[in-house]
This record gives sequence, structure tokens and C-alpha cells, in this order.
Amino acid sequence: MSKLDLGKILTLYGRKPVLEALQDPTLKLFRLHLADSNRPEGTLLEIQRLARQRQVETQLHGKKELSRISKNSQQDQGVALDIHLPGFRQADDFLLHLPSYFQLIAVDGITNPQNLGMIIRSICASRITALLLPDKGCARLDALVIKASAGTLFKCPIIRCQDLPHTLSQFAQRGTQICLLDSHSEQSLFNYHCDKPLIYVLGNETEGVSEAVHRIATTSVAIPMQNGVESLNVAVTAALVAFYGVLEK
Repeated sequence: MSKLDLGKILTLYGRKPVLEALQDPTLKLFRLHLADSNRPEGTLLEIQRLARQRQVETQLHGKKELSRISKNSQQDQGVALDIHLPGFRQADDFLLHLPSYFQLIAVDGITNPQNLGMIIRSICASRITALLLPDKGCARLDALVIKASAGTLFKCPIIRCQDLPHTLSQFAQRGTQICLLDSHSEQSLFNYHCDKPLIYVLGNETEGVSEAVHRIATTSVAIPMQNGVESLNVAVTAALVAFYGVLEK
């Protein structure tokens, strides 16, 4: 595969998630990885049968090599599967072919898999262009996230980057507005209007947006609260942004 195609690969691990992916005819499967020490048993045999049926390339590895592929030796159960997802893009590629107008939601330090999964589900269902997801500092795209997303992870447009502050700086240099969700902001999300390309940034569940991202932001908005409530769950916030923050263009 080309470098760009490899950027569209998601690697699942664990026997149940891999089996479920093999059973999904809508997914484009690339390669199955198995530990050479696996003992034949029901689920594993079914995984191998489905891989043969769907003509998925299978490779055998030592445990250490497989753990480098799965990146989770404690939970991979000797099985990993590469899935090709057309909705995945690399930030460098998106910046190279930057649309004249777009709206993204970026997540900064979202470590709870359930929250990340629900954020993905809201973005997939909305008119937001894509999720901007850093590899560092956020929950991994694993079975827990897939479950919380109700499977929408496989359909959601996701732009992946290594380092969020660096990537946001690149967008800002190209004229993109970087808007933080900040409970202390005096500007309401529901009154905010922007006719430029825009990225909303949602911060960590307890600490909010990192200082590095704060320094890059061009503006901030808040969701008005009543009855002394200080904040909403980050996944709820993402849903409000996804459906109320998008403007026609």
C-alpha cells in the first residue's frame, strides 16, 4: 500500500473485536495478524475460517512482534486485524488539499474511551466536516471506543495527527479560526458566527484544554449554564457543537 493508504488503516486487537469485524461485510479488511503460539480453539478457528473466506492476507508473528503491531500485548489475545477505512485521513494530506470552507471538532486529551466513542457518533451523525484526532494524549481507537460509537467509528470522517498543538498552529497559519470550548468564556456558542474555516477544540474531561492549545486559540465560546451547573460532559458538549455550531456555507 502507498503511504496515504497506510494512513487509512485502523488496527483492531482482541479475538471478539476481530471476529466481529470479519463478520461485517461492509468493512474493507487488509491483513490479519496472529501469534504463532496461539492454540487452536473455537473463536480462533472461526477467525481463520472467515479470513480465508474473505481472502484476507494472514501473517504469523512472534509474541513480541505482534505486540508491536497491536500496541497492547496485555489485551490482544494473540490476534490483530488491519482495517482500511476510507474516512481516515492524515492532517498533512488535509492541509495539502485544504478546502475553502470546513468545520472540524478537535479533541485535546480525551482519555475516556466511552466519551471519545460518543463524540465520534455525534460527529458522524452531524454536518461537521471531520474529527481532528491526535495520536498522543487521547484514548486509543480500540474495541471500547468502537462499542461506545455504536460502530460509527468505521464511517466517521477522522483526520489524524501526531501532535495537536503543532497541527492547530499549521491550520491557524492558513487562516483557520481556532475556537475553544471554555466555560469561562463570555461568548455563547449559540451566538457565535464565523464565516472562515473553523476548528472547535474540546478539552480533557477534568482539566480542560491544554495550555499549549490555549496559546494557539483565536477565540473561545461557552455553553450557557443555569441553576449553578458548571459544565457538561465532554461528549454532550460535542453533540451540541456538532448540531448547533455548524453554519451553512
